[in-house]
Amino acid sequence: MLFPTFSFAAFFAVVLPVAWALRRWPVPWKLFLLGASYWFYAAWDARFVLLLVGMTLGNAIAAAINVRANSERVRKLAVASGVTLSLGVLAFFKYYDFFTDSLDRNLGISSPALDIVLPVGVSFFTFQAISYVVDVHRGRTEEAMLLDFAVYLSFFPQLVAGPIVRATEFMPQLRSEARPDRAEVAHAVRLIGRGMFKKVVIADFLARAVVKDAFESPGEHGALDILAGIYGYAVQIYADFSGYTDMAIGIALLMGFRFPQNFDAPYVSDSIQDFWRRWHMTLSRWLRDYLYIPLGGNRRGRLATYRNLLITMALGGLWHGAAGVFIVWGVYHGAGLAVERWRSGTGHGPKPRELALLGWRWTPSDTTRLWVRRFWVFHFVCLGWVLFNSETLGRAGDVLLRLFTGWGTGPELLNPLVALAIVAALAAQFFPRSWTEKGLEALERTPLGLTAVGFSMWTMVVVALGPEGVADYIYFQF
Repeated sequence: MLFPTFSFAAFFAVVLPVAWALRRWPVPWKLFLLGASYWFYAAWDARFVLLLVGMTLGNAIAAAINVRANSERVRKLAVASGVTLSLGVLAFFKYYDFFTDSLDRNLGISSPALDIVLPVGVSFFTFQAISYVVDVHRGRTEEAMLLDFAVYLSFFPQLVAGPIVRATEFMPQLRSEARPDRAEVAHAVRLIGRGMFKKVVIADFLARAVVKDAFESPGEHGALDILAGIYGYAVQIYADFSGYTDMAIGIALLMGFRFPQNFDAPYVSDSIQDFWRRWHMTLSRWLRDYLYIPLGGNRRGRLATYRNLLITMALGGLWHGAAGVFIVWGVYHGAGLAVERWRSGTGHGPKPRELALLGWRWTPSDTTRLWVRRFWVFHFVCLGWVLFNSETLGRAGDVLLRLFTGWGTGPELLNPLVALAIVAALAAQFFPRSWTEKGLEALERTPLGLTAVGFSMWTMVVVALGPEGVADYIYFQF
């Protein structure tokens, strides 16, 4: 059940008023939220609702033992059991075929062939389960009632593609009182409308117009088409994923829940570290708090810091999928972060430099150096997207080779509309934040009935501009 579809609209038209009508009675309200979330998830495959139930019970038991045990050894064993359960589920569904194929290919060890179907959103709800068990063990959150934890793990707005919400953010809202007249309707409508446009109009259009052909058959296209495909994919994956989370956050707001921000104009970043502070922010902080810092972070010297960065990003890449290209993509970003850390630590970072040419001297201004750094970081990220969007390293090599050798072939995929979509989407990230705030203030002053009419008209515009049908979200496969 995709967000920008009539089936979800019908589902949400029932869920929203019933949820607010039950809000004054906590237990029926939570039971209804749980039932609606399971119904939502069952729309993909009803069998995996049992997986959600099993994950809920297993991690709830681990947290309960952790709280009640008198022995530190038992407490550590409980948290280890909960983490192992979640990682085991993730490893089985995502990596079984990857590891068995590797064993067969490299060691000649054959394993049973299983027709494994990947549950939608398994990477997201397993990470939320891990964070809950670990935070209970660390004393950062209290043990939740079983019903509360079940709602937290399965809440449908963020169930299948994030953002990764922590128990410390969600549980207090589940226990608080809220009224429908205090829901942030204007903010929610803006997020949902913006997310729909990014997903349906920008992401789906670029995927079909240029990205798919450029990456699937690079040898048939010229260098300009390949370059457009690379830039187009950078915009596509941002518009697709941030568009989904915009809608998820907006839908949650209508139901009285505030989710953490997941994207913050990542392509304006002037360093790789800054990029990861702006891109998939809830995953970045999860990797930082539950992997990088436990490994030692930057507390044990430079070499250990570089090692921890490489391990964290390599595992972050593996989280995205069971393929060598994802691991290489993670190592690539980890190496970039390590080099940045080394340069800043040795004083080799960017400095004003005087350039001389034919007697003319020029010292770049701070603004010029900022844009040079942004240009460099954006293209560093785009090179990584070539790996990310290629099935194999060989295919990534084909794309890059054609980029350098295909200048004798004219463009077929690149056209003014494709160029406009790419340039406009990138330029939009540089719009002043004050513009958005002023628009939101105006929307908040608009009567609710007029807001509903305006949103309906906007939806018709999105449907008219978007391609026929709505493609699956990119991050559903992760």
